Amino acid sequence: MKQPQIIQQKILDLPVLLHQARRWRLLGKTIAFTNGCFDILHKGHISSLSDAAREADFLIVGVNSDASTRRLKGDQRPINPQDARSTVLASLLMVDAVILFDEDTPLELIKAVQPDVLVKGGDYTLDQIVGAREVIAAGGRVVINPIVPGFSTTGLIEKIHKL
Repeated sequence: MKQPQIIQQKILDLPVLLHQARRWRLLGKTIAFTNGCFDILHKGHISSLSDAAREADFLIVGVNSDASTRRLKGDQRPINPQDARSTVLASLLMVDAVILFDEDTPLELIKAVQPDVLVKGGDYTLDQIVGAREVIAAGGRVVINPIVPGFSTTGLIEKIHKL
């Protein structure tokens, strides 16, 4: 199943993503949404994305833009530019669509997409998850996946600096 041309077709802007989401819903399919910077992809990310993909028929991944990542993580981040991060995520089998967002949080994106399931990985509580209230109010659900111990982008960067 080698179809590398599909990778770039999975990176969408908002109007195209919303059109695709309507098509999926017309087919009776469910949509999960997750988000993050995904600066240096690692086992923890793969586990979280795999878990998120199991929650619905289609998985949309929101990716913080370079500017958004800098505001959240500091001036030394991101390590990989947004186009590279989006391409790597779009190449994963479990990811059906990737969209960049420039805001500090994906709230407006979540409100626009209206996923059936909002998935976050980590040690969050329901009240800390951006968009949880909106998804639940629309009849959806929120899933918090456990983190994989020992895997983090910050940890990888620290390890590289020690070399």
